[in-house]
Amino acid sequence: MTLVVSLAGVGLALVGAFTHRNVFLVAARNAILLTVPLLSLVAGLLIYAQVNGGYEIVYVNNVSKDAQPLALKITALWGGQAGSLVFWSLMLSGFVATALLLNWRQERHLMPWLIVAGGGTLAFFVLLSNFYENPFERFWALEDGSVQTALLRPEEGAVVAYPFQSSSGQQLFHVSPDGFFPGDPTARFDGHGLNPLLRHPGMIIHPPLLYLGFTGFIIPFAFAIGALATGDLGMGWLRATRRWSLIAWMFLSLGLILGGRWAYDVLGWGGYWGWDPVENSSLLPWLTGTAFLHSVMIQEKRGMLKGWNVVMILLTYLLVLFGTVATRTGLLSSVHSLRKARWPCPWASSCT
Repeated sequence: MTLVVSLAGVGLALVGAFTHRNVFLVAARNAILLTVPLLSLVAGLLIYAQVNGGYEIVYVNNVSKDAQPLALKITALWGGQAGSLVFWSLMLSGFVATALLLNWRQERHLMPWLIVAGGGTLAFFVLLSNFYENPFERFWALEDGSVQTALLRPEEGAVVAYPFQSSSGQQLFHVSPDGFFPGDPTARFDGHGLNPLLRHPGMIIHPPLLYLGFTGFIIPFAFAIGALATGDLGMGWLRATRRWSLIAWMFLSLGLILGGRWAYDVLGWGGYWGWDPVENSSLLPWLTGTAFLHSVMIQEKRGMLKGWNVVMILLTYLLVLFGTVATRTGLLSSVHSLRKARWPCPWASSCT
């Protein structure tokens, strides 16, 4: 539903931009605002399953287990690919919705393009979440005895399979989560839990800060798209995005600092800063974002660098996408790349 709503918002915003009819623009705004509670519901259901042991869900099985502390059960939302995508989408929709509410009157002429850029980006991430990394896929026991993962029942006769962890570390499946596993009384209904490298206090705060920094740059990016579309490269769009740029830059800075502290504690991560490809890919948008914040002051005082500022903020968000590609698809060899995602081609298309 979130995908349909966000796409509807983009379509209505385009119609409103070209017909100059306010009714379409208001409908587009309401559609984007609706994505926030929808994604909050998705994230809430996933966290509920992580905390209460819904291990028949593949994602929950991979990131949670009974012995895991409550804080890490909750933060496991961003402990894997599918959950991270949900969290990313939620942060993105939150930023876009807040920017719409705060700038609706002052920068009304840029609002269609904020919806188009923000809603279009959101629709892409939700598309990935629906069709490539769905967090609600479950284990299914087929009639031939095999186990398959799927969102819906893959065939007639298939039943939900519940994972049991044996004392030897082997994962077994049974059609009921209650009682003992037939033939192995030591096995119990449980999940694998978070990757050992992620069982750290930094897991609670570092990824959210980094995600807030990354997704926060969607607002100045969207306003820059609006400035290009309307041909107004003056101070209007810069005044509207200054605080958003500062907020995103601040979160990204804190995320990089805490990430360095976390890396210092983990053996094999190269100390505070190992110039790892994933670390560098997070640093690049911080550098261009810093350059943008400084060059904006020159435009304010002297009216120079108008085109440069647009290029810098566009480049910053493109580097955000590239950094996410490097982190989540395993395209770059890194100690931080935990596994290769199933969707490098869609990611490459997003950068294009």
